[in-house]
Amino acid sequence: MFNTFREVVEMNVSARDGRVVFGRDVFPVLRPTMLVEAKLPRITAASQMQTRDDLRSKGETGRIRATVLSVGNVHLHGELYGDFLRARKQVFIDTKMWDLPQSEGMEFDQYDTPQCRSIVLHEYGEVIAGIRILPTKARCGCYSYMLRDAQLGVIDTIPQHVLYEEAPIADNIWEATRLFISPEVPAKRRISVQSRLMQEMAAAAATQGATYVVGIVPYVFRRWLERLGMGTLPIGPKFTIGRDTSQAAMIDVDTVCLSP
Repeated sequence: MFNTFREVVEMNVSARDGRVVFGRDVFPVLRPTMLVEAKLPRITAASQMQTRDDLRSKGETGRIRATVLSVGNVHLHGELYGDFLRARKQVFIDTKMWDLPQSEGMEFDQYDTPQCRSIVLHEYGEVIAGIRILPTKARCGCYSYMLRDAQLGVIDTIPQHVLYEEAPIADNIWEATRLFISPEVPAKRRISVQSRLMQEMAAAAATQGATYVVGIVPYVFRRWLERLGMGTLPIGPKFTIGRDTSQAAMIDVDTVCLSP
């Protein structure tokens, strides 16, 4: 029986056939029925490409461009990074009223470092969605990554009990944060935009060597991600901040293959 989150992750990495066994004491409350026999549904390159092609055939995401920004390439993309941070401010500060740092109309925090990658969806020069990923081995002063820092009490904006077990630190596990869809995206397009964003996030993480992404997602997202073909596992209890009910989850991105 595996008693810690780290043991579960290490066992996942060593499994060759993608099938693992999770003990009931690891995720005792919200472990999905589908995982009773140790299956994490895994997305394949073929199914991922088919999902993208289906969306594009409907004209829903064909005009959208996806760009993965880093400190090393930001100079190649004009004002896109600034527009990305301004879009984050519009969503998280202006709309959600979160108390976050801002400057010159841009939202940022201590995790926006050269270690992170920003996945930006944009269309006709406008940022319509985005998300940030950061390695769980990241370090900057007293900070590591958001889930771990919350668990350690380094930040107090997220409950310390956000995870069932010790926060993972591994080369193949990255964290996703600051997921947003612009309020300018009409309701009829939001599902397709969300789908495209998650696909691009998974591909970007896989490019960095990640096989899993952890992060806080809206509670209803977990089942939605499973419908996309992304294996998900709850790794913490439900909690509410403001009007949002959320939960920490682990997403399997090991076999994602999506061209830009």
